[in-house]
This record gives sequence, structure tokens and C-alpha cells, in this order.
Amino acid sequence: MSSTSNAVIIIPTYNEIENIDLLVRSVFSVAGDFHILVVDDNSPDGTAMLVEELIVQFPEKLHLIKRKGKLGLGTAYIAGFKWALARTYAYIFEMDADFSHNPKDLIRLYNACHKEGNDLAIGSRYATGVNVVNWPMSRVLLSWGASKYVRFVTRMKIHDTTAGFICYKRKVLETIHLDKIQFLGYAFQIEMKFKAYKSKFKIVEVPVIFTDRTKGESKMSTGIISEAIFGVLKMKIKSFFNRYEI
Repeated sequence: MSSTSNAVIIIPTYNEIENIDLLVRSVFSVAGDFHILVVDDNSPDGTAMLVEELIVQFPEKLHLIKRKGKLGLGTAYIAGFKWALARTYAYIFEMDADFSHNPKDLIRLYNACHKEGNDLAIGSRYATGVNVVNWPMSRVLLSWGASKYVRFVTRMKIHDTTAGFICYKRKVLETIHLDKIQFLGYAFQIEMKFKAYKSKFKIVEVPVIFTDRTKGESKMSTGIISEAIFGVLKMKIKSFFNRYEI
């Protein structure tokens, strides 16, 4: 593969030492010329140190931002977006570090934007039913119900509104005022989609199978869920007024 690429995958990490080595190698092994940016929130388990070792093996293709602490998923992605926009990438991805997102699906998301002309491609768990593996029923219902709720409140024609497996065309992230993003947790995913929707970008859902992590610990919490539930209402109400900023 060449050292130049038009696509970068942003992977936020916190204590993902069990997953990151294999994930980096898996992404680089799929067909396509992707770069990776890991945004690590000072993982106590040494995730960033391992990434630094991998950078020696994959120079110019693997990159790392080390942050001072656990500052939230949304701020990690925004730091990654700004890093990517300061460079020449045309396609910027979001991807989890825990193998819940299959690296083989990266090509499908990329093609949905690059070949099919969409501005935002979502790796969707719910576009064709419920495609989730290894989740307890309670969590499936919570996630599926949250997406239904968000779809109802926002009127977005998106089945998986909380999805975190995404390909953005560069112009989407250039249009959205990243410093005005309010949410830090999973509601960040909803807010980004809502602002893209309000900006009239072409959004498509690409059906994927989501597999729950087998190594490491989930970062889900009740605070994250409540932020999503109440934040969406606040976001929608604000959007009725001219002061709502994209």
C-alpha cells in the first residue's frame, strides 16, 4: 500500500490493549488503502504505547493522538475530525476499537460515498431488522428503542440513529461547526447525524451485522443513555429556532 490515502479511520480508545493490535492489522489487511488515526484517552493499560510500537511497523499509515484523560467519545472524534481536516483526506470514518464493527464493511461504506454519491454512509444495525450478535435482549431493546425514539422526535429517515460506524465525505465535517457540538457520549452520534440531515446532505444506511465485544469492557452507562434521551428533545426544540447552529 502507498503512504498516501484519501480515507482515514478514526478509532477512539480507552483500555483497548486487548483489541487494538489485531484491529489495526485487520483494517490494513482489507482491500483498500486506508489510514488509521487512534485517539487514546490516556489508557492506563498501555494502549497508546502499543500503538506507538505498531506505528514503527506501519509508518505514515498509522497515527496517534494522545490525550490527557478520559474526555468523552464526542470530543475524541472531534479531535480526530480536526486532525483529518488539516490533512487531505476526502473520506473520514468513525469506527469502534472492540471489533463490534467488521473491518470488511469499511469498503462497503466507502463505496456508498465514493461510488454511489452519498455524503454520509451509516453502518446500520436496524436498516433490515435487528442485526446484532451477542447482546442481551435488554440491551437490544434499549438500543433499538432509542433509535426509534430519536427517529420519531427528529423526523430523520434513519433507522440506526445512534450508530457509530460511519463514513463522512469531507464536506460534511467542513460544514458542521465542530466546536458547537454539545454532546460528549452516544448522543454525539445523534447530533452529528441531525446536523448533517438539517444541512440537506445525502445520507444512506448500509446494513451491517454488529457483534458485541468479546474482550475488554463496555463503556455504556446510564448517564450516556439519559444524555441521549433528554438531549435529543432539547436539540429538536432548538432546531425550531433560527439560532440553532449547524
